[in-house]
Amino acid sequence: METNLPSRKPILIWLIISQVLALASLVVWLLMAGLSVMAFDSGVTQEAWNFVIAVWLYPIWPILFAIASWVAYWRQKDKLAGVLTTFTFLPILVLLVIIVGANFFVS
Repeated sequence: METNLPSRKPILIWLIISQVLALASLVVWLLMAGLSVMAFDSGVTQEAWNFVIAVWLYPIWPILFAIASWVAYWRQKDKLAGVLTTFTFLPILVLLVIIVGANFFVS
């Protein structure tokens, strides 16, 4: 008796594409991390420290979710792997919502 198992190819493709995009976000982050220290141009304040720390902690998010998604894929938990790899984009989506929302409510 043969059982037809669903193909794991779509989730593998999504894992690769999403993580290439996450890697691209880290390239952009590198530029932003370098520029973030300009927050101290007007003086050393708690807000400046908060901003710099938040920017410098960003890479932890996609790296942790990338590792978790590959572990889930390895354990053949494809749905979980797909959800976890999608979470790598959550900070970017939140930032876009804040920017769009700020422009919508300020104008």
